[in-house]
Amino acid sequence: MEFLGFTIDVATLTSTAIELVIKVALAILIFIIGRWLAKKAVAFSNRLMMRSHLDETVAGFLSRLLYGVLLVVITLAALSKVGVQTTSVVAILGGAAVAIGLSLKDQLSNFAAGIMIVTFRPFVRGDYVQISSYTGTVTEISLVNTHLTTINNHDIIIPNSDITTSAVVNYTALPNRRVDITVGIGYDADIKTAKEVMLSLARNNALAFTDPEPIVRVTNLGDNSVDLTLNVWTTNADWWSMQCELLEQFKHALDDEKIEIPFPQRSVHVKGLDHMINQMGQAQKLPLAKD
Repeated sequence: MEFLGFTIDVATLTSTAIELVIKVALAILIFIIGRWLAKKAVAFSNRLMMRSHLDETVAGFLSRLLYGVLLVVITLAALSKVGVQTTSVVAILGGAAVAIGLSLKDQLSNFAAGIMIVTFRPFVRGDYVQISSYTGTVTEISLVNTHLTTINNHDIIIPNSDITTSAVVNYTALPNRRVDITVGIGYDADIKTAKEVMLSLARNNALAFTDPEPIVRVTNLGDNSVDLTLNVWTTNADWWSMQCELLEQFKHALDDEKIEIPFPQRSVHVKGLDHMINQMGQAQKLPLAKD
């Protein structure tokens, strides 16, 4: 068959068209079935992660990541069935991934640290923690940063990479907490009486534990005072309230017992002061000159 001066082989054209249609149909079928299987695989993996008590944030991210990877593989398989050379596509995707990784290296570092935080759980939402110089209650943990709310209602946002490279103090990880109160008394005061006053108030406090019992020790002989330290246990929820109560009670009780809580004092020695005083005294004894 000729058309516009060109010889057309109808049989070959028909065979090629049928082959192309079959390839496109198979590619579409691969994509549809592959996407269905990918969703089933992601749902199954998500159930496994939930059963292993993995954090919901991490589980959701890993599920989306797995689905994205599977979808890319399925798309490449469908394109290769049509006859598209996927090698160049993979090379382009690899180069793009490297470029994105280099430009977002800090964010990726925070992201990797976020995975570690939600996986190993050094703290959870609601914990009262100290991270570097920041102290507050954990209100949100994302894969990039962590939010702390301070006692004066400031929101502190800390990058997760800073958290994994710093020491973290979790004050509420354990149910109980010890209150340590140090009171300085004068060197002339009766140590025994002061210890009895502090112990009595601690034992009679409704928030204090009786086991282990409160104890008071002399912890320092300072420049201005003898330091007595009380150790008493309570729950995390009552720690702040009991500390404030005992501090106020100690002040009133020690005042009633006439036990002084001294101010800082310093003794100043001036060299040659005695000689200066003698000279001044001699000058005052000299007779006045007459005109």
